[in-house]
Amino acid sequence: MTPALSPAWPERAAWGTAPSLRAWQQAAMTKYFADQPRDFLAVATPGAGKTTFALSVASELLGRRIVDRIIVVAPTEHLKLQWAEAAARAGIPIDPTYAAGKGKTSADYVGVAVTYAGVAVNPLAMRIRAERFKTLVILDEVHHAGDALSWGEGVREAFEPAARRLALTGTPFRSDINPIPFVTYAPGPDGVPRSVADYTYGYAHALADHVVRPVLFMAYSGDMTWRTRAGDEVSARLGEPLTKDLTNQALRTALDPQGSWMPSVLAAADKRLSEVRRHVPDAGGLVIATDQDSARAYAKLLKQISGEPPTVVLSDEKLASKKISAFTDSDDRWMVAVRMVSEGVDVPRLAVGVYATTTATPLFFAQAVGRFVRARARGETASVFLPSVPSLLGFASEMEVERDHVLGRKVTDEGDIFAAEDELLARANESEAASAELEMSFEALGSEARFDRVLFDGGEWGHAGEVQVGSEEEMDFLGIPGLLEPDQMRELLRQRQSDRARKQKAVATPAEAAGDSVAQLSTHEQLAVLRRELNGLVAAWHHRTGQAHGITHAALRKECGGPAAAVANAEQLHARIDRIREWAATRKSS
Repeated sequence: MTPALSPAWPERAAWGTAPSLRAWQQAAMTKYFADQPRDFLAVATPGAGKTTFALSVASELLGRRIVDRIIVVAPTEHLKLQWAEAAARAGIPIDPTYAAGKGKTSADYVGVAVTYAGVAVNPLAMRIRAERFKTLVILDEVHHAGDALSWGEGVREAFEPAARRLALTGTPFRSDINPIPFVTYAPGPDGVPRSVADYTYGYAHALADHVVRPVLFMAYSGDMTWRTRAGDEVSARLGEPLTKDLTNQALRTALDPQGSWMPSVLAAADKRLSEVRRHVPDAGGLVIATDQDSARAYAKLLKQISGEPPTVVLSDEKLASKKISAFTDSDDRWMVAVRMVSEGVDVPRLAVGVYATTTATPLFFAQAVGRFVRARARGETASVFLPSVPSLLGFASEMEVERDHVLGRKVTDEGDIFAAEDELLARANESEAASAELEMSFEALGSEARFDRVLFDGGEWGHAGEVQVGSEEEMDFLGIPGLLEPDQMRELLRQRQSDRARKQKAVATPAEAAGDSVAQLSTHEQLAVLRRELNGLVAAWHHRTGQAHGITHAALRKECGGPAAAVANAEQLHARIDRIREWAATRKSS
């Protein structure tokens, strides 16, 4: 007889789901046992409940005596413990302390949990274990099997004889072209091989089912100043089109804890957390840092801002897992971590995040944001604060896009909101040496934060220009209630923006209304405001029609004339803004 799962499993099921299995989990299980495959790839958005699905499959296979043993392969030591705890609640005892080559485990266990790195160290020992029993191998976040050639080869060698292999991932795309073991690839429309999932449950579907939270992205820009190794001082505006190296150095300057940008953003995030906790009393916040020194410095800033010492989690600490568990069960305000909470770790009460890392790949961004989307009650919304860097804004605006792992070429973000400027910047990027030496050859001198915009559900809201931190305009968005339905959130964002616009118009003098106030801005400030407005409209058009940002920009240039937006004049930008508004009114794409 199949071992029964607890009626309360999973313990933190989302609002509106069945007490045992969610609809997608039951559908995936039905498909699995109808097909009876040796290999099965389940792609489900972070927070949807991949662990519950896998353990349900394992329980059924053990009950039917199709398998006798379980091997779970996870990316980190902490996730091994998390899997063992979840399996224990499902009645499947798993040993998380097992190491390849250790030999036998206690007869009380029906399985072991190991890491990908551990498998690569001694794949032969794992192969012998997989051959001795009818074994189900659960490959958690299977894309990690492509992190290194030795990892992929080790996984393939170790588990080739396994009776069943169940691969799980929430982010099936990678930034490299290493094939993932036991994953099927098939040519796409362009002839390039892509991974083929046996069952897919994307973020958009999970959001509609109230299984995950919607995410409110708070973007902050500002002026950055740094000194190069040659002694030259460089100033740049975070978020403006820059070469790759200048963008990276501007970002690193912003994230410098000695500047003004990080303290301002952390203070804003703490205000947001206080607002959320009015409706969700145990809501917590997480700052994802680049390195340990930055993490410790951010923790000091947060203690000064909130009055409470945050939990600091460093990946090389022996007590890291215990710290995460303790924070999960507490009602403490903040945790600061270096990658340790980037993937798979379940802290459902996390509701506010600060993306304070220089790692800016689609994979890592999706994993990081995945820490905040686990829904517990209807109406909960996640808030993530991030720098106004084109790549990050592009990832944020396309949260609902599902990607597949592509072989044969690099995976790039084609939805960058500054796509029209790519051609303009390409030559400059090609001529620069993006070496590690250049990356380190600067000294952050100063930074100043400005509230830029809010991204939600593919749309953008703001005040047609940057505003001071701590201002009434910023609080329009930081003070949004912590419990709102997605349609209520969209309506409130529109209302806040239109109310502010009416207030500004009411206090304007006739001369200002005629345009004198705009004339008070310098030329580059006028152009920056217009470019931001245009890019916001293009992003909204993409969400409405699915048309790529670059194609929309190109269509506007064709109809209105002029060069790329980065070098277009004010008249040309105004013409494109008017034209795309016309498209929106007639719902007719060019």
